[in-house]
Amino acid sequence: MANHKSSEKRIRSTETKKVQNRYQAKTVRNAVKKLRSTEEKEEVVKSLPEVISNLDKLAKKSVIHKNKAANLKSKMMRKANSVTPEK
Repeated sequence: MANHKSSEKRIRSTETKKVQNRYQAKTVRNAVKKLRSTEEKEEVVKSLPEVISNLDKLAKKSVIHKNKAANLKSKMMRKANSVTPEK
């Protein structure tokens, strides 16, 4: 158990940050899954910049590793380029 006020505060703040980071990471994971399963070109092009921005934000805050963010962005860009437009 914590013996100092500063360590008690650190435990509280760490827990708060952990919950927030998990929420944001899960939200982005769901957005990536949704983008991968989408087959409509317009929808992929519309949501791609938002998902990429969110991945960059998570990487900047070290919630996910920067190389993981880069790999996910690369895969999503390939997906966006391979989707055929609706006729």
